Amino acid sequence: MTLERALRGIAGFFILTSLVLAYLVSPKWLWFTAFVGFSLFQSAFTNWCPMMWILRKFRVRDN
Repeated sequence: MTLERALRGIAGFFILTSLVLAYLVSPKWLWFTAFVGFSLFQSAFTNWCPMMWILRKFRVRDN
């Protein structure tokens, strides 16, 4: 699995999980959804994402 595919999968999982938690537990979980969305948005401009740094530490290949 490439770094980009892993990042997309993790982001999607985080967003869907936080939406389920917001529905079942507390609407405050939507803050986590907003954080993930903001991180993806800022990485489009800065080309830096904390999850990419973590995935590289786990030796997920770039291509």
